[in-house]
Amino acid sequence: MKKNRLKILALVMSIVFLVQPEAWALSRRGSTGTEVTKIQQKLINWGYLTGYADGVYGAKTEAAVKRFQQNNGLTPDGVAGPATLAKMGISSSTTQTSNNNNVNLLAMLINGEARGEPYEGQVAVGAVVLNRVKHSSFPNSIASVIYESGAFTAVNDGQINMSPSQSCINAARDAMNGWDPSGGAIYYYNPVTATNQWIRSRPVIKTIGKHVFCK
Repeated sequence: MKKNRLKILALVMSIVFLVQPEAWALSRRGSTGTEVTKIQQKLINWGYLTGYADGVYGAKTEAAVKRFQQNNGLTPDGVAGPATLAKMGISSSTTQTSNNNNVNLLAMLINGEARGEPYEGQVAVGAVVLNRVKHSSFPNSIASVIYESGAFTAVNDGQINMSPSQSCINAARDAMNGWDPSGGAIYYYNPVTATNQWIRSRPVIKTIGKHVFCK
């Protein structure tokens, strides 16, 4: 009977983990590890916590996190989630994974759309995607912008599925880090191959390589 109970408990725990993986990734009371040590060291430096950073998220660390959250306009729940870690200047493992996924997807799009273009033009294509994310007329995530129906030729013809070159990976990182050679463009096109007359009517910002970048 005891073994059966343990099996049921393990099954329930595994289901919860699959449904809420991000929640389990957060540092909270009972957590241990290097992220907890970083949190504690920050709290000690700022006077929220006394003692030393032992890497164990106990009651004192939880209380210190709550005080930090209260003083920084955050929900004082004692859980070091993404918003709290961002305020502390700590990159969570979940956030890092998300960033890496975004860089890889953006690099694939750049590779499909601009692998033969100058490096500046590759970064500019990545910047257009990010400019769309921030624009109210487009979806608000990189994946949603890229896979919006009819938005990019590389998605339509499958070239996005090719392995990106190192140049395109670097270009994606540079775009993610804020470089925008497009000058704020939300569209671009190749005037030699473009058949859509509407895109040709958009106000031009600049030309880089074979692409015209526009508003």
